[in-house]
Amino acid sequence: VLGALGERDQNAMDKKGYEEAQQQLQELRAELKKLRSIESYDDQKQPLCSEAKSRNIKALLPGLKTKLVLKGHYGKIYSLHWAADESRQLVSASQDGKLIIWNAQTHAKLHAIPLRSSWVMTCAYSPTGQYVASGGLDNLCSLYKIPSIEEHDPSQEYEPQCEFAEHEGYLSCCRFMDDRSMFTSSGDATVIQWDINEEKCVHRMTAHKSDVMSISIVKEKNILVSGSCDHTAILWDIRTHKPIMSFPGHTQDINSVDFFPDGNAFGTGSDDASVRLFDIRTYRQQQKYTSDPLVGCSITSIAFSKSGKYVFSGCDDFICYVWDTATGNIAEKLEGHENRVSCLGLSPDGHALCTGSWDALMRVWA
Repeated sequence: VLGALGERDQNAMDKKGYEEAQQQLQELRAELKKLRSIESYDDQKQPLCSEAKSRNIKALLPGLKTKLVLKGHYGKIYSLHWAADESRQLVSASQDGKLIIWNAQTHAKLHAIPLRSSWVMTCAYSPTGQYVASGGLDNLCSLYKIPSIEEHDPSQEYEPQCEFAEHEGYLSCCRFMDDRSMFTSSGDATVIQWDINEEKCVHRMTAHKSDVMSISIVKEKNILVSGSCDHTAILWDIRTHKPIMSFPGHTQDINSVDFFPDGNAFGTGSDDASVRLFDIRTYRQQQKYTSDPLVGCSITSIAFSKSGKYVFSGCDDFICYVWDTATGNIAEKLEGHENRVSCLGLSPDGHALCTGSWDALMRVWA
């Protein structure tokens, strides 16, 4: 009888503990739902800035200067992208109807690829340098195989190895995950993953309510972030192709997104004249970068320095702004372009920044 009573008491305790655990779980789920339903993350305190002030962190001057001016395009430059290796090569796309592959160290033009449509908006280099891709108002992503130095024939006419045609709107951004897979974003409000070998659409990712303007990928974490004209950025799980979290905060179109070097945060640049930093672990905005001179200007493109100390933003006031990530202050202004700074990118080793402009020039800063 005593054994039976003891067992009954034990079962009652187990049941009570289970019910308490379930209640705690429900409370945590409710708190998470509340956190994810917040409409705006524009915290006036700016957590990162507040922490920088409490630690008395001072903004440091990067001291960047123009080292090279890359001349070769005859129309507005809309996009550029560095090769992932140490070749110091990059590809640029211009509305003169050409992709040009450069050696950014010697300013030599290695390849000039005529495009079928001059209305190009984006370009990308594959990680191994085997392919470049481009797209624009033709709704297509065109993939070109780049010959090695040994195979290069100056008289060769470049033809697309394949063309991906599933989007119903203009192609705004393309990025390779590797030489077998790539992602594109479009004015049709979708992001598509492509199988390069099979030359077909693998998955169509839908969650945005308006044009998707930019994407950034962290392959090691299997995550992708997209920025849209619906004023939000969405974090995606590449494995499931489903959204993890939506990040509101901007009041106008998001033109550019880029992951922080450690992949635990990302930045966004918008027509509302601000750059914002979001932490994907806390689902919170950590910093807002803006200044009175930027009021009325659009942020066209952003990139982080290799250490994450600085965030670079191209602007339609002809200036590239260098922000101190921690303090939120402007550390430097890179001036020299004579028209909108439409694109920018940091070299893989972090030693050089390239900016492209509607003045048809690219400047390499170091």
